[in-house]
Amino acid sequence: MILKRLVTSSVGRKTIVAVTGLLLILFIIAHMLGNWNMFLGPDAMNSYAEKLQSLGGLLWIARIGLIVIFVLHIFFTIQLNIENKQARPIPYKKKDYVRATLTSRTMAISGLLILAFVIYHLLHYTLGIVQPETFKANLTDSLGRPDVYMMVIYGFRNPLISLSYIIAMLLLAMHLDHAVQSVFQTLGWTTKNIFPKLIRFSRAFAIFIFIGYTIIPLSVMLGIIK
Repeated sequence: MILKRLVTSSVGRKTIVAVTGLLLILFIIAHMLGNWNMFLGPDAMNSYAEKLQSLGGLLWIARIGLIVIFVLHIFFTIQLNIENKQARPIPYKKKDYVRATLTSRTMAISGLLILAFVIYHLLHYTLGIVQPETFKANLTDSLGRPDVYMMVIYGFRNPLISLSYIIAMLLLAMHLDHAVQSVFQTLGWTTKNIFPKLIRFSRAFAIFIFIGYTIIPLSVMLGIIK
């Protein structure tokens, strides 16, 4: 009954978008911090990857759960976007102080493009369908662990792969610039007085995430990580 109310009411759907968005933001931060093991060297990165792989079935449950959350987030975002165009704008829980910007108007499109990239990213580094030669080579380090460190380097040495990654991270940053504001508003965590500060925080956070992710392919291409 509660679930039915959530998906059939405008406020409920906005809440689903906000909660799933918050979960995705937390994942984005955790994934970025994990990626930074590349700067600590092969042992740190391969140890991190080994710990994740040791989760076994739980890791795949987490991956599938993440994709489900992502799909729900995009589905209800698009649905709300369509409803907004067909009727009067659906208000936030608190009064809406957001001005229409490029990022706010393209949230559904950027979300779909990011989902497409996530699928591509899984095909690349998880399933080995992109650049299968690195997986067929069965790269292992001196301890016999899958050499994820070298897989990442081989991947980002390809300029097209690095460029696609950087573009995807730019889209993600644009999406986050508005998404963080929306999450706080929908969940009633802001007021008119502090909203200007929230806008600045959202912009700074988006830039931080963009730099935090793109610094890895750039470091590989520049030979800093090798």
